Amino acid sequence: MEVKEQKRHQAKHSGPKAQKKLKKQGGSTEEDECKRNPKAFAVQSAVRMAKTFHRAQDIKTKKHHIPLVDRTPLEPPPVVIVVVGPPKVGKSTLIRCLIKNFTRQKMGDICGPVTIVSGKKRRLTFMECNNDINTMIDLAKVADLVLMLIDASFGFEMETFEFLNICQVHGFPRIMGVLTHLDSFKNNKTLRKTKKNLKHRFWTEVYQGAKLFYLSGMVYGEYQTQEVKNLGRFISVMKFRPLVWQTSHPYVLVDRMEDLTDPERVRTDPKCDRTVSLYGYLRGTHLKNKGQVHVPGVGDFQVSDVNFLPDPCPLPDAQKKRALNEKERLLYAPMAGVGGVVYDKDAVYIDLPANHVNQQQEEVRPTTELVQSLIDTHATLDAKMAASKVSLFSGSVTLDPTDIEQQKKEGPHEKQVWDPNTQRERRAVVFTEEEEEEDAVTGSSDEEDDNSEDSEQEKEADEEDDNLSTFLKDARARSERTEKTAPPVKRQRVEEEMLVFADSEDDLEMSEEESEEKGQSGRAGDSGHCSEEDEEETEDEEEEDDDQESDDESVEEEGAALMEQTASESEEEGEKGTLKWKEGLQQKASEAFLRHQEAAPNLRKLVYGSVVEADDSEEDKEELGGLFRVSRPQKSKKFKANAVDCSRFIPDTSHNWDLEEMLNSIRDCFVTGKWEESQDAATLLKEDEELYGDFEDLETGEVHKGQTGLQDQAEVQLDSQELEEDSESLVKVDDEEVQKNKRLDKKRRLKERFDAEYDDGDATYFDDLKEEMQKQAELNRAEFEDVDDETRVQYEGFRPGMYVRLEISSIPCEFVINFDPHYPVILGGLGSSEGNIGYLQMRLKKHRWYERILKTRDPLILSLGWRRFQTIPLYHIEDHNGRHRLLKYTPQHMHCGASIWGPITPQGTGFLAVQSVAGTKANFRIAATGVVLDLDKSVTVVKKLKLIGYPYKIFKNTCFIKGMFNTVLEVAKFEGASVRTVSGVRGQIKKALSTPPGAYRATFEDRLLMSDIVFLRSWYPVSVPQLYNPVTSLLLPVGQKDNWAGMRTMGQLKHDLGIRNKPNADSLYKSEAKGISTPSTFPKELQKSLPFKSKPKQQQSKGKTPRDLQRPSVIREPHERKVAALLHALSTVHNYKRKKAHMVQHAKHKEFLQQKGKQEEAKLKRQKEARKKLYRVMGQMDRKKLRSSLKGAPQED
Repeated sequence: MEVKEQKRHQAKHSGPKAQKKLKKQGGSTEEDECKRNPKAFAVQSAVRMAKTFHRAQDIKTKKHHIPLVDRTPLEPPPVVIVVVGPPKVGKSTLIRCLIKNFTRQKMGDICGPVTIVSGKKRRLTFMECNNDINTMIDLAKVADLVLMLIDASFGFEMETFEFLNICQVHGFPRIMGVLTHLDSFKNNKTLRKTKKNLKHRFWTEVYQGAKLFYLSGMVYGEYQTQEVKNLGRFISVMKFRPLVWQTSHPYVLVDRMEDLTDPERVRTDPKCDRTVSLYGYLRGTHLKNKGQVHVPGVGDFQVSDVNFLPDPCPLPDAQKKRALNEKERLLYAPMAGVGGVVYDKDAVYIDLPANHVNQQQEEVRPTTELVQSLIDTHATLDAKMAASKVSLFSGSVTLDPTDIEQQKKEGPHEKQVWDPNTQRERRAVVFTEEEEEEDAVTGSSDEEDDNSEDSEQEKEADEEDDNLSTFLKDARARSERTEKTAPPVKRQRVEEEMLVFADSEDDLEMSEEESEEKGQSGRAGDSGHCSEEDEEETEDEEEEDDDQESDDESVEEEGAALMEQTASESEEEGEKGTLKWKEGLQQKASEAFLRHQEAAPNLRKLVYGSVVEADDSEEDKEELGGLFRVSRPQKSKKFKANAVDCSRFIPDTSHNWDLEEMLNSIRDCFVTGKWEESQDAATLLKEDEELYGDFEDLETGEVHKGQTGLQDQAEVQLDSQELEEDSESLVKVDDEEVQKNKRLDKKRRLKERFDAEYDDGDATYFDDLKEEMQKQAELNRAEFEDVDDETRVQYEGFRPGMYVRLEISSIPCEFVINFDPHYPVILGGLGSSEGNIGYLQMRLKKHRWYERILKTRDPLILSLGWRRFQTIPLYHIEDHNGRHRLLKYTPQHMHCGASIWGPITPQGTGFLAVQSVAGTKANFRIAATGVVLDLDKSVTVVKKLKLIGYPYKIFKNTCFIKGMFNTVLEVAKFEGASVRTVSGVRGQIKKALSTPPGAYRATFEDRLLMSDIVFLRSWYPVSVPQLYNPVTSLLLPVGQKDNWAGMRTMGQLKHDLGIRNKPNADSLYKSEAKGISTPSTFPKELQKSLPFKSKPKQQQSKGKTPRDLQRPSVIREPHERKVAALLHALSTVHNYKRKKAHMVQHAKHKEFLQQKGKQEEAKLKRQKEARKKLYRVMGQMDRKKLRSSLKGAPQED
């Protein structure tokens, strides 16, 4: 079998890589080529160069946009990537492939946000958007990048266009199209054509040149690795433009939710409001504590507490390497069940995989041991309580439930007692009173029984081992005294720890935990390393706060405690034989004690000169029952300390400090003195001057040289005169250099100032603006750069990029019960006034793709700001005189005004309207779009009102009219108003009449008839209905979250209830009764005056044709029929041949015309060339004449 030879690597000879290598090697580059062959790089065509320049400038100008201050923090939050598309288009598969590309991990179900580390400086949060329009609206507001999946085999679907329109309203994020299902095309030509059509339609909707990715096919249920890698690279390097709404509001895309409600409260009232904590990365702007937030789909809430947590998905620390290592390829998706241990303020949540539980019998791992022990707990709380014992006072009898039950039983009871004399058990009768007395006499703690056993063991140990010194016996006696004061639980713990220590050979190999616990046992004999007040506090709180006592408070006494414990334990272990660690025990203990004394200085003794003995504190205190302590302030250390003011310094007058001898005696106590033989202040200063004498002032630029020569001269008088002269000359040279450097520096600064004033360079206004914004961004960053997070949060709030935990109380229980991680939970921060509700004026336009026009007072669901809510809008249009006239319906292709009652939102915020969010409709769902104009009730919407009246008396041009008003007061209000009749005669209301009520006198231009109807056109103000109904889609049960239905329109109500409108009787068509129609007659005079075409024509009706005039039908004989058929066949053949010949002739003629056209073109070309030659010759002759005329030569004829 032949081994196939591998293809060799061919080095690049051109391109950026090759140029890079050449630069490194110092080879030729483009500049060198330009220098070597300048003609090759010269301008060939001025016109082409101008076009290229103009095009470059156009492209540069198109890139210009208004610069904004860069407010992104140093560690920006993860980029939110929303994957959108219709069902079954491959959204989950694409997310899984991208996660696998970045983190090398496979994921199952995509639930909630999935955060990954994609690079050294970027993290990504993927979120899948389902087909619910609520989800589409919410995610469009928080998305930084939208991956829009399109099924190429089917084409664009309505969801794609709906999401694009939603994005256009709420601030357009970056959008990238991804074509899938391309492997369904078998024909390559059809594939290319489909790609082109989809690309151009996508460009029409987004912008020209929008990126469209092609995922050509699937391999084992996943997209091709190289294509996914390319898509990931695009995502990793993409830049994002800050959106206005996002940069002005803080918001959190929640990736974890915990219910903090008291379980007992939930058990008693399952429908009670819950307290939940929501976790996520803060985005947008800074978030203040105790602010108001809106959860879309739930409602408005007050944040009860905010705090920041450690980043669960941190960026890598080292930035110099090229790629991430495996440990830094983090993946954080709590809702999808990815991630191990999560540390929280309240608790630690451990995700225990199933395989760990199954392998428990075989191997218990350290990480899961704690959780397994918690899981394996079988005893209930009641059983543990029954088994527990309680001691009210230190040194009292422990009580258990059986004792309490026995106390209820009165009378004597039996007790088994061993009698050593008779060597048998005896049944003693015990009364309750005797037991109490016995307890009082013998002592009230179990500890004393232990002590008695200890003492017996000690006696036996003494008999066996008499070689111990008296020092150890005294130590044992002290340990017994200290043990009596300590609680029993502590004593037991200390003993256990001491046993562990006793096994070790060296007393100094002691862990910190052991030293703390041993130090607690020896607290009574504290050496005074803390202040007296602190000492008393620690004694008072010894039983409550064991953890807060530091190690250094009990350093001195630790040695004593160690000796006491080891001594007592050596006695106890005596029966078992002499152990190895017993050898030289006294010497070891004393050495350890001395070492501790030397290592830990007694600070109180150093400062105050005297130490109060700790034993006194034990003697002074009297305890009652181990709980109450007798206070004796006269004997207390505080009282003694405060008796004489220890902080006052009483000057000693016995010393005369003016004498030189007294000053010399304390000279070496100060910094400038001589402390030791090797540490002389003068010598050290001299060394410092030699090391650090030269320095440069960074502000002024001056260089200061150390005056080493001069100082040596001043200090050492023994140097010769020559050395002094050399040092002086050296100083002079140094000064000259400094002066020279100063002059050069001054010249450089002057030149820089001149250049700054007179050399503008290529800087434009746009560049200046960008520079100004850059400076502002640097200032913002530098302000709190060196401050720790806790302090920064107090000043500026929680900054974007932090992983925060928000606690919200009184949230509806349905939110927790019906929680579905597939639906996003967003916390949108509200501004100071955005929590209020009021009147809003908007400009609205019905969407061009929505089929029906919108009707006033029909409920409409708006998406405005963070909120989705239902309201009743009034549509109006502004007339030329500024009146806002109510419209019954929205215009078809024109903007109109809309007034609503809703949450106050900043002006210029876009919104969109949908008629319903329940389910999917067959048609386009977005009904209207618009923008907020005004935030108050200044606009008064009016509607037209026609009042009708009838004349009942007519006096020439004056009339009395009734039926329009009901009272004299109403007439008085409308005095001077203009009225008109149906026939168009105009008039004016003059004055009210006494009778009938509501009648008035009016004057008109012309005399009225009694049949005339008079009407008054007035304007009536309309009030905006106050309906604000938030869309609470997240509170619905799982599987029904896209079925939220609010208030129905009037048309829907009538349809659902089966109500039909009663039509107006006058509007109905009437069927005419069929009768005899009489011909219309015109007067003869009128007929004469009419033109001829309008005169009625007197035409006689045609009768039946007589039979003799009717044409008879011809009946042919058989021979004639055969002849006629033959002639018909011949004529058909002739016609066909003639048609065919005509077509041939037509084709010939067409060919002839083409030939003629070609000849004509060739002829024109020849003529053109001839003309060019002629014109060229003529031009040359003209130039020749011009040149000769300029020289002054005589012109030839």
